[in-house]
Formats: sequence, C-alpha cells, structure tokens
Amino acid sequence: MYRLIKTNSTNPDFINLVQLLDADLAARDGNEHAFYHQFNSIQQLNHVVVVYEDDTPVACGAFKVLEKDTVEVKRMYTLPEHRSKGHASRLLEALEQWAREENYTIVVLETGKRQPEAIELYKKNGYSIIPNYGQYIGIENSVCFQKKLTA
Repeated sequence: MYRLIKTNSTNPDFINLVQLLDADLAARDGNEHAFYHQFNSIQQLNHVVVVYEDDTPVACGAFKVLEKDTVEVKRMYTLPEHRSKGHASRLLEALEQWAREENYTIVVLETGKRQPEAIELYKKNGYSIIPNYGQYIGIENSVCFQKKLTA
C-alpha cells in the first residue's frame, strides 16, 4: 500500500531521498554534475511530495514557482528497487494537482539525456519537449519539457 504526503523541504525523508538522487546524478553526469547541482538547492521548497510504500519513503518530487503562471518540477526521484510500480507518475500527478489548486497553468522541468527513464516518464505523462530555458540554454545534456495544466 502506498500513500503520498504534502510537505516542504525540511522533511527528513525528502532530504534523505534527495541525497540518494544527488549520488545517482553525480554518477551519471560525472564532471557536469557540479553545473547542475548549483540549481538544485532544496532550501525553501514549499511544495514537496513524498511517496511512502507502507511506512518506507520510496519517492519524492517538488515544484517551485518560476513565474506567475508557471512552476518548475524539481528533485524527482524513486528508489531503484521501487521503480516500475507507478510511483513516479502518481507523484507527478500529485504535484500537478497541487499546482492547479494554486492556480498555476504551466509546468516545466529539465532532465538529462543520461536519464532515459525520466524522459520516458515525462513523455508518458503528457509533457512535450521544449527549447531549453533559463540556465539550461545551450546545455547539450539537458532536455526541457512543458505541460499545460487543464482544470
């Protein structure tokens, strides 16, 4: 059985999952990890969702406000042994619903070309590839996505 909780970036389960995410990304991105890491602070994230299977935290994600109508999904991660169970899609759906509740209409995100499972997750959930935005403009390894939220 699984459950999702809404929280913020002070949640210890979120912090632990993000440390595992950062270790995974460091292994995948190698020398490029420092560039990405500077944009992934979890300080003051007020929109965090943690997924629990029984009482074990198995996945996390968050969003931060980019513009008056746009949020950016950040820090999506599922423990490897809990993948392919639908947790990431449920998590993404929960983040989108929370953004809708707060009247945001656009969700954007960035992932890396070395994360093919993430790219497939976002495509499967209705995200479209867009030109790289913000700090990701010109970054070869980055893939940016967008989804317009409907009521």
